[in-house]
Amino acid sequence: MQDTAQPLDVAGNLAMIEAAAGRSREQGAELLLTPELFPVGYAPAQIRAELSAEQVAQTRAETAAIAQRSGIAMVVSLPGVGGPEERGITAVLFSPDGEVLGEHQKVQLFGPEEKESFRPGSEAPAVIRLGGLNLGMVICYDIEFPEMARAAAAAGVEVLLVPTALAEEPRVPQLLVPARALENQMTVAYANHCGLEDGLSFDGLSVVAGPRGEILGELGAEPGLLLAEVGPRPASGEAGPWYLEDRRTELHRQWI
Repeated sequence: MQDTAQPLDVAGNLAMIEAAAGRSREQGAELLLTPELFPVGYAPAQIRAELSAEQVAQTRAETAAIAQRSGIAMVVSLPGVGGPEERGITAVLFSPDGEVLGEHQKVQLFGPEEKESFRPGSEAPAVIRLGGLNLGMVICYDIEFPEMARAAAAAGVEVLLVPTALAEEPRVPQLLVPARALENQMTVAYANHCGLEDGLSFDGLSVVAGPRGEILGELGAEPGLLLAEVGPRPASGEAGPWYLEDRRTELHRQWI
């Protein structure tokens, strides 16, 4: 899903998510990936100053209800639970029944506004089994660090889901996302905002890259819904590259 959120217009933003969930399910999709902080809009300072812990909890409950009504799994990025001084940026994977299957707290916060408004996470991406695949999540700036994607791949993740809010940096979806997919032999799905929000002009350019770096689907700068069929990691012994099999982890750890 790629669209333009309105900062702190939770009802309007959730309505867009529900519409996208319905369209996705009608077209046979099993999971909807939404952009970073989409239910509340990407506006870190406003979120810190104006969004209470109770409002965050209510938004999370309403998001779970959308997944249940739509009958589709969803990855939704929200402020973490707790007060403004302790919350991070999270990605939550809801089942089609609205149950929480897993979460990730953004490790790599971007820029002074995020760092002043949120706390960074410290946990590696978890492996979540759904639909016969091992799924994992990172958030936006996380994917720009090769260590994050490699940690997910080493743990067994086959499809890495990346809610993002990227402005004026097209090299990330066009170059880094396919590279992360190729070097870790997994699928990477990257969902961005588009349009103007809180003074930022978001790129769009949401993309899904397959385990050989191939583009499975991509969007431009306008709102849209991208559907892609994803599968497991290529079996060992199939045509290379064999980056995961050939890496010399014991040496790499000594170097860095």
